Amino acid sequence: MKSIVNGRILIPDGVIDQKVLTFDQRIAEIASEPPEEAEIIDAKGCYVAPGLIDVHCHGFMGWDASRASVSDLKSMCAHQVRTGVTSWLPTTLTLPWPELEKCFAAIREVMRESALPEWRGGAQVLGCHAEGPFISPRRKGAQCEAYIQRPNPRRIKPWANVIRLITVAPEVDGALEFIRAAKRLGITVSMGHSDATAEQAFAAIEAGVTHVTHTFNAMAPLNHHSPGLAGAALNDDRVYCELIADGLHVSPLLLPLMARLKLHRLVLITDSIQSAGLPDGVYDQLGVQIRMEGETCRLMDGTIVGSTLTMDKAVRNFVRFSGIPVWRAVNMASLYPARAIGMDDRKGALQRGKDADILIADRHFNIRATFVGGACVYKA
Repeated sequence: MKSIVNGRILIPDGVIDQKVLTFDQRIAEIASEPPEEAEIIDAKGCYVAPGLIDVHCHGFMGWDASRASVSDLKSMCAHQVRTGVTSWLPTTLTLPWPELEKCFAAIREVMRESALPEWRGGAQVLGCHAEGPFISPRRKGAQCEAYIQRPNPRRIKPWANVIRLITVAPEVDGALEFIRAAKRLGITVSMGHSDATAEQAFAAIEAGVTHVTHTFNAMAPLNHHSPGLAGAALNDDRVYCELIADGLHVSPLLLPLMARLKLHRLVLITDSIQSAGLPDGVYDQLGVQIRMEGETCRLMDGTIVGSTLTMDKAVRNFVRFSGIPVWRAVNMASLYPARAIGMDDRKGALQRGKDADILIADRHFNIRATFVGGACVYKA
């Protein structure tokens, strides 16, 4: 049993001071005093928060989830905890289906290993986010048009226990049938990389869509005459909206508005790509040339693509740009992602019985320590 003392404990509806968080592999309690036998961890006035959950991460530091071996995925897990991430969905791009199946098989193996009680390898893999190949060529972004396919429920059925989240363009032929089938398989369906009208987006929501992939990006611009997919998503409380809070993909001026419109349905993501964390230069992403300069990644024609964001920085940015308290921003990076993918019974909050996925962060939200399943897997 371990107890964290002298911390500012972030819970879903606020901050608790002068209390103690006690845990083993799961959260035991928040109390006034630690048990006599507990190992004491001094937070030294830092925040004590639930571990962050990134449901949309392609890669970083030269690793790419679409090319990753089991060994590569484990290396990515080990690195994630440095940024406070305790659970994540390796996110694949549009590839030939046999290549995607190789990705899913590797992800399945790391899912299995990282779910074991003795896992000490870093962040836990909860499944895969398949961002394609069932998308629109008109809004493909950096994805390869040659491999885009018509939505096919038979493709995903063998991988239903791996694909936790899948992106589909709701306007393409066969999409609504696919959405209904994926929902029956227990897969969370997101709409994105889409040129859908608002009416087409609402039809997809009625069919079972509950998520939107990187809101505002790779979709028709929000227009007062034609609100499109973005307008539908902002109006419907059944839908969780992903947001890349780097100040580049979405103007900082919109973040306070997003906080008001989607307060309990906003999911911070990184959408980071393999060149994140590497020096500036030109990199190949599955045959597409990407130029990285500072925090910006663009195609050679100037189209913005992917990001170099980390989840701890996403929380810092959202607090700075929106003015909301840090505990609300942490919900957007922990509890709401967990809810969006149906994992909030185990993840996303410091509540009795949930997995002891915990971070300690200073007042600027720099990560000082990360615990996964009660084990300290990173210490600054």
